[in-house]
Amino acid sequence: METRARLRRTLSVRDLIVYGLLFIGPLAPVGIFGVLDAKSAGAVGLVYVIATVAMAFTAVSYAEMSRVVPKAGSVFAYATAGLGPTAGFLAGWLIMLDYLLIPSVAYLFSGIALHALFPSVPAWAFTALAFAVTTALNLSGVRLAARVGLVVLLAEIVVLALFVVMAVAVLVTEGPVRPWASPFTGVGGTTTALVIGAVSVAVLSFLGFDAIASFAEETTGDSRQVGRAVLLCLGVAGALFVLQTYLAGLLAPMSPAELAADPAAQGTAFYDVVEESVAPWLAGLMKVAKAVGPAFAAMTAVAAAGRLLYGMARDGGLPRALSTVDPRSGTPRAALLSAGAVTLVVSVWAASRPDGLDVLVSVVDIGALAAFTMLHASVVGYFRVRRGSRDLWRHLAVPVLGGLVAVWIIVLAAPLAKLAGIVWLAVGLIVLAARRNGRSGRAGSTRS
Repeated sequence: METRARLRRTLSVRDLIVYGLLFIGPLAPVGIFGVLDAKSAGAVGLVYVIATVAMAFTAVSYAEMSRVVPKAGSVFAYATAGLGPTAGFLAGWLIMLDYLLIPSVAYLFSGIALHALFPSVPAWAFTALAFAVTTALNLSGVRLAARVGLVVLLAEIVVLALFVVMAVAVLVTEGPVRPWASPFTGVGGTTTALVIGAVSVAVLSFLGFDAIASFAEETTGDSRQVGRAVLLCLGVAGALFVLQTYLAGLLAPMSPAELAADPAAQGTAFYDVVEESVAPWLAGLMKVAKAVGPAFAAMTAVAAAGRLLYGMARDGGLPRALSTVDPRSGTPRAALLSAGAVTLVVSVWAASRPDGLDVLVSVVDIGALAAFTMLHASVVGYFRVRRGSRDLWRHLAVPVLGGLVAVWIIVLAAPLAKLAGIVWLAVGLIVLAARRNGRSGRAGSTRS
């Protein structure tokens, strides 16, 4: 029977890292380089160094919890183990907001980018097409999806490698436009306040590496495999982000002050660097990569969302129908289709509205940051409170620092994002209360 089927253990560490990097995107800084350059007075390389360190606290907490709770559902399972079932449900509910909206944003990015390349086709049509292709891959099995994802990831890395090689060649032959140290010191200097303000935006580039933990029941190795993959994914992404922003910072034709005075130029600043200082054709190739890549980032996000719904349903937090596994593909088909349906509706709706992207982006990260806060609390609850761990660094200092980083970014979030988070949390509390009342009613009927 379908309900007795289990998730298949077919993913290696490499496959997990592929999923994580696909979700993040090796070219993630391209779209926000101009914003960060303006905010930090040119110290974008330093911003990403600090952002990588800041997110490392969360990566370590994920590694610690995935080692002792190797279950699908990620932060839902961890909070349940460390803080109890109620906290577990709320943590899963909060990160569900992230997992359901991030693919919508990614599909929308693809739709908008492909529409720019082929104006005769509406953005919503490209959005729906990207959804159909990647959903078919998700339903066919985690192994095939990982293999196709690897091809797409390698293509993105090839484009990035071309930029690095050609940018270095330009720097060697013609020299930098800005001082060599400026990506770490700023153009004419920077301040701690400016850098920290930019870091609060840059850390959002890393959201998605945590999706690796959702595949804990589909790995071929022991319980430490997920933790290693999470840490490696973050390290690789951080190195790629620092490298590309350092080179772009040296070759940027506009100064940070000029970018700050012209917000419209910030979104295309990286492409302008490539087009004016490296090669116009490479800028076009990068635009194509940024059009295709987000669709497969969305594929990973929907796959992670499906595992989250599956894990919560299996433990009674959501309807049991979502906990079924297709015996042929070994995927949680019902959960994947449910997550995909929400993603499709939201992304097509957003693609049909002029302000759709702005609305989605303003709320997409708040769920993940709130769930990260509960993750860190789970580490303290599980290791320090329940098991009496004496490791003050990994089981107290790291989660406390990581929790403070997450709370700090939430405080700096836009008012609309905070409001969306509060409304989503309120809905989750209502769902939780309804399910408890339902179980109480069934228990009373059984006793009578």
